[in-house]
Amino acid sequence: MAHSASAKKRIRQNISHRALNRWRLRGMRDAMKVFHEAILHGSNDEAKEAYRKVSSAIDRTAKSGVIHKSQAARRKSRLNARLKAKVTA
Repeated sequence: MAHSASAKKRIRQNISHRALNRWRLRGMRDAMKVFHEAILHGSNDEAKEAYRKVSSAIDRTAKSGVIHKSQAARRKSRLNARLKAKVTA
């Protein structure tokens, strides 16, 4: 249990920051689910639009520090490979 005022404040900040980070991560994952559905059941145009949205969501999540920039690049690369496979198939 924290005793000093600064430690108590730090606990409050950690709770609010964790909630915000989880919200950002959930938004990114929801966008990824929409993209995967577009890949499986949508047209090529829907998949391209979903890729643009999920790419933006991944970049925003990395910019805020929730995920690492290398992880963001890796995710976008893998999603783009799936999009290209769908378009060429």
